[in-house]
Amino acid sequence: MKVYQLRNGEEYIVRQALKADAQAMIDYIMQIGGESDNLTFGKGELEITLAQEEDTLQQYNEDPLGFFMIAEHEGKIIGNINLKTHNRARVRHNGEFGVSVLKAYWRNGIAEVLIGELIEWAKAGGVVTKIDLRVRDDNAGAIALYKKMGFVEEGHISRQFLIDGVYYSAYYMGLKL
Repeated sequence: MKVYQLRNGEEYIVRQALKADAQAMIDYIMQIGGESDNLTFGKGELEITLAQEEDTLQQYNEDPLGFFMIAEHEGKIIGNINLKTHNRARVRHNGEFGVSVLKAYWRNGIAEVLIGELIEWAKAGGVVTKIDLRVRDDNAGAIALYKKMGFVEEGHISRQFLIDGVYYSAYYMGLKL
């Protein structure tokens, strides 16, 4: 567990997500789904039971290549990041991550902290040597953050997202460690 500061000086923590966080994660997911069109899901699209979320978090904790961390402020999850890798030897060095932060906490550097924790973990582990992500190509703030952290554009995908009848394209971005 590490302690960081919000812009207002209040502290928040970043820690590994635990099975006991399952209900709080479900609540978090339900909230962020309605706050941003930059995610792969919208409000009410993910139907996750408590048992399913507990299993997911347990699997991350039991997998040596599992990475799932949360940012927490005053006992509430305000951000999360997870990385999915592969079991097969030829591709297990590569993982794709997703990161999100509650809208009320945007522009506090939380996503940068979470991505930094992921990069530090990957470097220390020595197995994951390439980290990938997909980002809407009109999400300038996120793209700037990823570039600041060393990610480069590696491809462009047309019609990656369909939101309210409108298609949006995305970039594949990657970081070689």
